[in-house]
Amino acid sequence: MNATTDQLSTPDNYQEAFAKNIVIVFLGLIIIFINGMFVFTFSRYPVFHNDPRYILYINLVINDIMMICISVTLYVLTYAWPYVNVSFCCVLITLGSTTYINTPLNLAGMAIERYIAVCKPLHHSQICTVQRTYILICVIWGVGAIPAIIDIIIVIALQPSSFFNSLTYCQPFIVFNTKYHIQKTIATQVLYLSVVWITLLYTYFRVLFTAKIASSGQYQSSVKKARNTILLHGGQLLLCMLSYLTPVLDMLLIPFFPTHRTKITFFNYLLTNILPRLLSPLIYGVRDQKFVKHIKGYFFCKVLISKVVPSSAKRQL
Repeated sequence: MNATTDQLSTPDNYQEAFAKNIVIVFLGLIIIFINGMFVFTFSRYPVFHNDPRYILYINLVINDIMMICISVTLYVLTYAWPYVNVSFCCVLITLGSTTYINTPLNLAGMAIERYIAVCKPLHHSQICTVQRTYILICVIWGVGAIPAIIDIIIVIALQPSSFFNSLTYCQPFIVFNTKYHIQKTIATQVLYLSVVWITLLYTYFRVLFTAKIASSGQYQSSVKKARNTILLHGGQLLLCMLSYLTPVLDMLLIPFFPTHRTKITFFNYLLTNILPRLLSPLIYGVRDQKFVKHIKGYFFCKVLISKVVPSSAKRQL
């Protein structure tokens, strides 16, 4: 979620700043378009509406759309409108932080759903109902918002009320800059990521164990698919965790190439924040045959209609 911090030290010239913003906005629009196709397909075809797996996945997709919108907005703001109202900035950072934390939590929920489907197939329809799936999504958003709410409470407790009417450079490390924020961030990230990784590892090995004892060929095939899906969840989580490497890469590379500070931070932001969000829908969504089938069917029909209708209209004339 973090935007680059180039502008705090050495501002870019107009051409370089314009090029960076064009690249970031263009890639952001591509990500939103790809994810938007999945959201549109889900909303158009009722076949997805009663499957907890697709409901959880589309929540992940919508969350990623919101996250990339906020991240790109914060990046562009640092160039176009560096100093904004603190209250407005807190809203952006709170939404960005919540969507950022929601991603691993949602992946853990998807892994649990696959675990129940494979290891407890007779109880899956009773446990993983549509209503309970939406309740789980509400819990994910509620738990994901807790760290951001704590940040706001700390600011309210330590800062005067006039602080929220002032202007600030809209970055989390500037608005939430006390030692309490640092301690809270470390504690919550360690706690959340530990729970998610334990969940993914437990569900994977349980599914792996079930695959070994599966006797039916058809059932064994579905177990292997579930195991591969959980592995993909782990891959997506690793991609999400690349953002934790942003400050590390900055600290390692900038001392060796101080004159290229802005270029280094820009490419680190692309590598650790934008690229994972571009790969995530391609890794999971495109491999899902049901999604691909409906996306191809709808958009291919639209292309055919757009070509056939004008020609037929001409013949009628």
